Amino acid sequence: MLAIVLALLVGGLGIHKFYLGRIGWGIVYLLLCWTFIPAFVAFIEALTYVFMSDEAFHAKYG
Repeated sequence: MLAIVLALLVGGLGIHKFYLGRIGWGIVYLLLCWTFIPAFVAFIEALTYVFMSDEAFHAKYG
């Protein structure tokens, strides 16, 4: 649930990636945040997290 909220609110900065333990991707999002591409991708990821089952989420992100 927190990953969804972070992706929607501050996804453009990659905060949800840091929360999920994907430090490298978080840094990439920070470096590209001025292009607004990470914000768009984070919105898509938030939708993916919403429709992903809890089992699949925990299997992928631990």
